[in-house]
Amino acid sequence: MPRSLRGRLVAAFVAVALTLLIALGGTLFLVLRGLHADATSASLADVAGSVLPQVRQSLGTGNLRGTIEDVRDELASRNIEVMLIGGDGRLRPIGGDPTGDPIMPADGTPGDTLRGTVELHGQRYLYAATVIRRAAAVAPRAVAFLAVDRSGAQSLADLARTLPVVGIVILLVATPLAWLVARSVTRPLDRVASTAAGLPGGGPIEPLPLEGPVEVRALTGTFNSMALELDATRRREAELLANLRHDLRTPLTVIAGYATALRDGTATGADAARAAAAIEEESERLARLVDEMGAFERIRSGEDGLRPEQIDVPALLAATAARFAPQAEGAGVQIAVNAGAVGATPAALDLAADRLALDRMLGNLVTNAMTAVGRRGSVRLEAGATSLARDGASVPAVWLGVIDDGPGFPPGGAARAFERFWRADPARAGSGSGLGLAIVRELAAAHGGSVYAENVAPHGARVGVVLPCVPPA
Repeated sequence: MPRSLRGRLVAAFVAVALTLLIALGGTLFLVLRGLHADATSASLADVAGSVLPQVRQSLGTGNLRGTIEDVRDELASRNIEVMLIGGDGRLRPIGGDPTGDPIMPADGTPGDTLRGTVELHGQRYLYAATVIRRAAAVAPRAVAFLAVDRSGAQSLADLARTLPVVGIVILLVATPLAWLVARSVTRPLDRVASTAAGLPGGGPIEPLPLEGPVEVRALTGTFNSMALELDATRRREAELLANLRHDLRTPLTVIAGYATALRDGTATGADAARAAAAIEEESERLARLVDEMGAFERIRSGEDGLRPEQIDVPALLAATAARFAPQAEGAGVQIAVNAGAVGATPAALDLAADRLALDRMLGNLVTNAMTAVGRRGSVRLEAGATSLARDGASVPAVWLGVIDDGPGFPPGGAARAFERFWRADPARAGSGSGLGLAIVRELAAAHGGSVYAENVAPHGARVGVVLPCVPPA
C-alpha cells in the first residue's frame, strides 16, 4: 500500500479499473460463449436441413446407411460427425453400438430438428438432429450432426483480441481522472501542510481558499479558524507584554529613583521617610500585580475549584457596600445598594455560587468603578432576575451589576473592558493591575455565566455579571 494519499488514490483507481476489466471480461466471455454455441448449433441445423432431402430419398430406396456414409465423408473435412439416433433415443455411430444417454424424446415428429449438447468421449459436443421416422423399436429415428463445442476457446480468443484494447481505453480514461481526483484532494492538503509548517515562524497568516471535497473544505475551514485564533493570540500576547512593560516600568522607576536618593544621601529626614513610603507602596503594587497574574492563570487552568453554596444576594450586596464603605469615604465616593433593583421577590434571586469568587468579582467591579469616578462620584450595586441560554434551553439566572457616574467608556471601550491590561486611558498610571475585570470574566465563565459592560445616560457605566442560579456540573 503506498504511503502517500496521492499514491493510494491512484492505486485505488487502478484496482477499480482492473476489477472493472475482469468483470467486463467475465461477462463478455459468457455472452460470447453463448453466441458461438448458438452459431455452431445454427450451422449444424442448416447442415441437417440441407441433408434431409437426401435422407428421405434414401429411405424410399432402402439405402439409408450408404447415404449417411456419403454425407459423413463429405462433412469430415468440416469436423462434423454424423451419427444415427436409434429407437431408444441414444446416439449410435454408423456400424457401431449405442453410446451415451438418450437425447431424443419419444414423440419426435419426422422433419423436426432438435438441438442440444451431449458428452461424448470426455468432450462436450453440440448437435442438431433431424427426425426421419416416428418411434420404432429397431430402425433409426433420426440423423444427428455433431461438432465439438469450441465456444469457450473461441470466446477466449475473441477476448484476447479485444480486452487489451478495452484495458488501454480504461487506463487512458482512469489515469487522468485519478490524477485530477488526487490533485483536488492533495493540493489543498499540501497547502494546509505548507502553511502549518510556517506557523511557528510567526509571520502573517492569510486564510486559505476553500477548495476540494467537502471533507477537505471542512479541514481547511477548521485550519483557518485555528490559524486566525493563533494570530489573535499572538497579538494578545504582544499586547500583554507591552502592558506588562508599561505596568512594571513605573513602579521600578520610582523604586530605583528613591533607592538612589537614599543611597547617595539626597533624601534625608522627612524626604527619606517619603522615599521609603514610596518604595513600600510601589513594592506592594508590584506584589499585587504578581498576585493578580497568578490568580488569573489559576482560574483559567481550573486549579481554583469552585465550592458553590446558597447565596443571599441582597445580603451579599449590602456586605460588599459595607466592606468598601471606609475606602469610599476616604476617596470621597458615595457607595450604596439600589434596593429597588433587587426586587420584592427574594426567591427569584436564589443563587448557588462560590462565595469567595462572588466577593472577588464584586470587589473588582467596585474597585474599578471607584477608580473611574474619582472624588465626589457615586457607585451603586444592583441585582435582578434574568435567564441564560444553556444547551439550547433557557435557565434561570441572576445579574449583578455596579453602576458609576464616571465618564463612561470611550468608543469601542465597552467591548474591550474585560481584556487583560486594557485601560480606557493607557497613559493613566493608577495603582490597579489591569487584570481586575479579566478575573471577573474568568470567574463568571467558571460559573457558567457571562459578563457585560455598557455606558449609561447621561454619563457613567454599568459593568456586571450574569450567573445561572445553579452552576453547571
